[in-house]
Amino acid sequence: MERKLASIQCIYSIDDIPGADNIQVATVKGWKLVVKKGEFEVGDNAIYCEIDSFLPIRGEFEFLRKSSYKKMGDQEGFRLRTIKLRGQVSQGLLLPISILLDKIYADQYKALKIGDDVSEALGILKYEPPIPAELSGVMKGGFPNFIPKTDEERIQNLTEVYPNFRKSNFYVTEKLDGSSATFYINNGVFGVCSRNIDLLESEGNSFWKVARQLKLEEKMKESEKNICLQGELIGEGIQGNPYKLKGQHVYFFNAFDIDEQRYLSLNEFAEIMEWFELETVPFVFNDYSIPETIDEFLSFAEGKSILNPNAEREGLVIRNHARTISFKVISNKFLLKQE
Repeated sequence: MERKLASIQCIYSIDDIPGADNIQVATVKGWKLVVKKGEFEVGDNAIYCEIDSFLPIRGEFEFLRKSSYKKMGDQEGFRLRTIKLRGQVSQGLLLPISILLDKIYADQYKALKIGDDVSEALGILKYEPPIPAELSGVMKGGFPNFIPKTDEERIQNLTEVYPNFRKSNFYVTEKLDGSSATFYINNGVFGVCSRNIDLLESEGNSFWKVARQLKLEEKMKESEKNICLQGELIGEGIQGNPYKLKGQHVYFFNAFDIDEQRYLSLNEFAEIMEWFELETVPFVFNDYSIPETIDEFLSFAEGKSILNPNAEREGLVIRNHARTISFKVISNKFLLKQE
């Protein structure tokens, strides 16, 4: 699912912040963010910009310069991240819809509705941190179209369907802070991918290096199936190595049947991990019923990593046993520590 960095959303509630006279906290979907007092009202439609949005250098965004100026490669802009104001966690930015008047045609403006993606109209991109040379690699092609990318939706964007989730049982794994890695065998061709590209095998590339160490090509060809394995590459030189590991490792979380275009169930995934002798991401619960509210879930996501009890965990990933539902709950405590 393509992430909507900036979209039209309705303001669900606005509440006062204890001890704050000029700011309030607004709720949009499952997100809470600080706004100027009196700027919006409950029920208003507004443009909601999610965290990790990278806003262009434009006059209407200059108020962000002191707190959010960042460079992404050679491009300058303003990165939205999780912050705390007067003790209130704030995630994202609300803008009046009228800011679009000079960006799109009048008939398009009048036709805007809840959920419409306006990222392109505002020139908003996803912020991507610098990639170390050993992770960037040499591009063979774009990410294969026969494999889904590893981009689970955040729980805050699932308020409408969340009540239905409470009818199912799930398993919970720790979300590791690393780099997404995908390995596939398709019609005899073995491939290795980073988050966004298919990589040629090149000297020093960490994704290919780990693939060879684990003998993934040989093991996956033995299965005689077109299959994909996805995991998180962590360790030295990756995201500051919060787990203090020696070397680099992949911890797996998905197995995907390419021919049937489906994720393998929990039992099938466990079997293939045992057969290939591969490590999975840390399991927190094998059988879990989700809490009543998203706020409870966000509190539950906070905690220490199973891999290193001295490190804050990034969050949790929740999947049902049949592997037809999957979403992530990122720890606000973790996000507040990000630069």
